[in-house]
Amino acid sequence: MPKDGTIYDIAHLAGVSASTVSRVINNYPYVNKDTRAKVLRILSEKNYVQNDSARSLVTQKTKMVGILIADIRTTHHTEGVYYVEKEFSRNGYSSLIYNTGTDFSDMAKSIQLMSQKKVEALVLMGSIYQNSTVQNAIATYMPNTPIAICNGYLDGPNIYGIVCDERRGIKDGVKLLVSRGRKNIAFFANHSTPSNLEKLEGFKEGFRDYLGKNDAPVIESGDSVFEIERAMKNLLESFPNTDGIVFVEDYVAMIGISSIISLGKRVPEDISVLGMNNSRYAAIYNPPLTSIDNMLYDTSLIAVRNLLDILSGRHVNHRMSIACTIAERKSL
Repeated sequence: MPKDGTIYDIAHLAGVSASTVSRVINNYPYVNKDTRAKVLRILSEKNYVQNDSARSLVTQKTKMVGILIADIRTTHHTEGVYYVEKEFSRNGYSSLIYNTGTDFSDMAKSIQLMSQKKVEALVLMGSIYQNSTVQNAIATYMPNTPIAICNGYLDGPNIYGIVCDERRGIKDGVKLLVSRGRKNIAFFANHSTPSNLEKLEGFKEGFRDYLGKNDAPVIESGDSVFEIERAMKNLLESFPNTDGIVFVEDYVAMIGISSIISLGKRVPEDISVLGMNNSRYAAIYNPPLTSIDNMLYDTSLIAVRNLLDILSGRHVNHRMSIACTIAERKSL
């Protein structure tokens, strides 16, 4: 008797072996053309859906990948997750997405959970995962699983970093501000991450090289609107001659513009504003925000392509770097 709902049922109806049906389903060669056509017709008639869980027991491949994001509320990283998931899906993989939080120990626990789910590859979204706790968790729980970091890098035989040169991008942004006549430029960050520290170094280099100064005003706030507004007020009270501000994120820049206007200043007439990420909202903000594009789409797709290449047995460089561009709009 055939086993209902399995390839045995299809094999019985087609008058072939179950292994022949399996070869047709998996598009293996060396199947008679007429036999293949007959099996495919019956598969279609019976609306056959392959049991991936059962198949994984045989192949040891789950066709599942993992994606870690520290804060799903962060629009920029959420867009990256979207690009990664869609590209994996296009290549036949399902994605398991964990919102890890920003605590390093919670990140390590998520990596452990991903190892238990037997994901074939893992993507870490953002430089916040560039820490020793995550590095040790990978070595402990996923030492043989290919792992890609979007805009970050960790040393490890199975870890692959795709980094946008934000340091150079910010430095070029300072150069652009100076070319517009701005001489009193400040740097505004909402928190400290490896990525933001690189941006700060780029700002200091630009400040020194293009303005000939070393005492760059640097402001750090919290993440909330209130904290950003309060920090902006302190900035303009402490440095009233400020005529340009470089922000580490677009959404912080947008809150900053609102604060500047509420404090009686104009953008860009009194203060030029430069954001970072070139988010989808930058072009529709008022005024449209000039922003450094850290190539989120590109780094996300490169991460996926690298992992697919590794899963196919091809060589991939452990660290790749791409250049930023600047999308000029009316906030300068």
